[in-house]
Amino acid sequence: MYFRKASSNDTHQILSIINQAKLYFKKQGINQWQDGYPDINIIAKDIQQGESYVLEIEHKIIATAMITTKKETSYKNIEEGQWLQHGSYMVIHRMAIDTRYKGKNIALGFIKKAILSHPGVKAIRIDTHENNLPMQRFLEKSGFQYCGIIYLSGKDKRKAYEKLL
Repeated sequence: MYFRKASSNDTHQILSIINQAKLYFKKQGINQWQDGYPDINIIAKDIQQGESYVLEIEHKIIATAMITTKKETSYKNIEEGQWLQHGSYMVIHRMAIDTRYKGKNIALGFIKKAILSHPGVKAIRIDTHENNLPMQRFLEKSGFQYCGIIYLSGKDKRKAYEKLL
C-alpha cells in the first residue's frame, strides 16, 4: 500500500470513491453526504490546499480522506463531553474506502499511514454522523474515544472522537 498526497489527476478517482460512500449511506438510511456534499469543488480545494490524501494498491486509489493539522472551527465547542487533550491534533474528514476493499482493514492502514506522515501531532480527531454505526464501531475498535457532540457549520450534529498518540 502506498500513501501519498493527492494530485489534481486523482480528482475523478477520489470522487468515484466518495460517490460509492454516498450510495452506501443512502442504502443504509444514513443521512450523511446526501445533499451533494462533498462534491468535485470540495475535492479540488482539498487537493489544492495539500490536504487530500490517497492510499493506492498497484497504482489504483482504494481510499481517500482530507487530513489537516489546522484547528477545526467546528471542534471549538463540544457538548455532552470534552476533548481528551488540548495540544496539537490532526483532523480526518471525508474518509472513504472503495467498496471492493471494505472489511479488509484499509481504513486502519490509512490512519496508521496518516499518523506517520504527520509527526509531532498529539492526537487525531474525527467526527461522524450519529447514525453511521459502522464508522463508530470502527473508531472505537481502533482506539478512538467518544468525546461528545459537535456541530458542523453550526447545524449538522456529529459524534466526535479523539485518539491520543
